[in-house]
Amino acid sequence: MARYIGPKSRIARRFGEPIFGADKVLAKKNFPPGQHGNNRRRKVSEYGAQLAEKQKAKYTYGVLERQFRNLFDKAAKADGITGEVLLQSLESRLDNVVFRLGIAPTRAAARQLVSHKHIVVNGNVVGIASYQVKAGDVVGVREKAKSLEVIEAALAGFNHSKYPWLEWDENAKCGKFLHRPDRADIPENIKEQLIVELYSK
Repeated sequence: MARYIGPKSRIARRFGEPIFGADKVLAKKNFPPGQHGNNRRRKVSEYGAQLAEKQKAKYTYGVLERQFRNLFDKAAKADGITGEVLLQSLESRLDNVVFRLGIAPTRAAARQLVSHKHIVVNGNVVGIASYQVKAGDVVGVREKAKSLEVIEAALAGFNHSKYPWLEWDENAKCGKFLHRPDRADIPENIKEQLIVELYSK
């Protein structure tokens, strides 16, 4: 499946935010990439702002267009506010839950751990990054993978109390997905209403 493998700092500079985690380049070059990035840009149209917000969400969660559109269509049919339901669905993806639990330093690393079958859900190995974790599910590290250096380094000093919808068990190296997060608890700076307006045209 196609994934963005180009310069991550370029994407971060395009949106002016650390899309792929902590990005030191923004401190040095806090302007869009390209030859004219440091010059004043033309005013962004309404459509341009909506499209940029969708692209930012896709890059943030590492989701391709078809997956993203499918998630939006399901969110539109579900009860609740469409934009919030969409973000909750993205947050419920297994790769994102692994990242939020601190098992991996980035979502890309979390996706790799899942695809390499190092992650278990309720004791069963799940190798699908887009798997939707449900309330009450326990996500953990496979027994033979607990000693992996990348996992130990990611978990070292990680603050597990910052996400109220997750509960971490240090001894078992697993976390419980208590419920879908409220919008106010999701830290990503995404204006989901712009995405809803884009797809509603």
